[in-house]
Amino acid sequence: MSRLKRNLRVVLWGLTLGALALALSSASAQTPEVLLVEAKGTVNPVMAGFLGRAIAQAEKGNAPFLIIQLDTPGGLDKSMRDIVQRILSSRVPIVVYVSPPGARAASAGAFITMAAHVAAMAPNTAIGAAHPVSIGSQGQPATPDKTMEDKVVNDAVAYIKSTAQMRARNVLWAEKAVRESVSATAQEAVEQRIVDLMATDVPGLLASLDGREVKLISGPVILNTKGVTLKPLAMTPWEEFLFILSDPNLAFMLLSLAMLGLFLELSNPGAILPGVVGGILLILALFSLGSLPVNWAAVMLIALAFILFVLEVFVASHGILAVGGVISLILGGMMLVQTSSPAFSIDRRLIIGVAAAMASFFLFVVGAMVKARRLRVFIGRETMIGKLGVARTELNPEGLVFIDGERWIALAEGGPVALGEQVKVTKIEGLKVWVTSSKQG
Repeated sequence: MSRLKRNLRVVLWGLTLGALALALSSASAQTPEVLLVEAKGTVNPVMAGFLGRAIAQAEKGNAPFLIIQLDTPGGLDKSMRDIVQRILSSRVPIVVYVSPPGARAASAGAFITMAAHVAAMAPNTAIGAAHPVSIGSQGQPATPDKTMEDKVVNDAVAYIKSTAQMRARNVLWAEKAVRESVSATAQEAVEQRIVDLMATDVPGLLASLDGREVKLISGPVILNTKGVTLKPLAMTPWEEFLFILSDPNLAFMLLSLAMLGLFLELSNPGAILPGVVGGILLILALFSLGSLPVNWAAVMLIALAFILFVLEVFVASHGILAVGGVISLILGGMMLVQTSSPAFSIDRRLIIGVAAAMASFFLFVVGAMVKARRLRVFIGRETMIGKLGVARTELNPEGLVFIDGERWIALAEGGPVALGEQVKVTKIEGLKVWVTSSKQG
């Protein structure tokens, strides 16, 4: 009987512990997780893909909402529209928080902020300056055709106005942000109904969001931030790598160095290292260019520049080819990226610096190498060719000759050579030379 009681006690303890563990796991499972993602830098395809992945993960996990901490100077129009479309179609509320202090939501960032279900800003941040800017052939803002400019501006105005109307925000200011490039501080943005609220930090943001109603495509939702836990979501190492590669300045550098490495390999077959490095850099450059709106005519100009530099080394053009190469490389660099965003223009100082460095390398370093190859050889067996000697035996056809005080086994070419006759070296292999009579030469 005592054994039965003891067994019952063990079973009861087991059931109690199991129930307690189940209760704890259930409570843990019911704790809602809010994803917090950081979108910092230029708006490009990599950022659009990352934010799309974050929204999909929030939807899959039934997150109460998603916070995008935004700090951007702007970026590509297509990538911006991809992000806006994904926010508007999201099944979970999206909160865009312009933060930390000193951050901005400029140009494309203003469109993204306007599209959010809840738009918030930290103190000392700014939003606006969303006027489309065309990039000219010099890589700097240019004045396009008036009709084309009106089309671009009107399209951007209609896009941001429709987004602002959907979110019940200041439509008039949104239009001015595009047409007149106006900007607003965080305080002004709240007062003018550009954004919904201002919060000093993420905990303050969560407190302000509690009880707020937002409208999804499926209907209204009340945000409940009590007891939520924040789950930061960062870019994967691969996404971070691609984000770095999407810098147009880096793309230009990679392309220039790749062509230089390939040239060194072709000019020195078997060197291997320049070819391997050049090939890797070329693949990275093409991958980088693939994430940018590239003008492929500019890529051809850059390739032409290297061809002209190479020709300058081998052809006496008195510097004309080198000058053409510099001009071609500069024009190619300035026209490489086609976009209306200055954030994606290549720094002119970098372009000029690379062009000057490449021209100097080909003119002086490679030129000196080519001249050295053309110089007469003064040491080694190759210096024997053309030297004169004296036959110490009859060569018919083989015998001995003295050349520079050394005795050599020699083979006569063009007929026998008499003893004491002067000979001229025509070929050397190992310890044997081929000679002809100086009378025949």
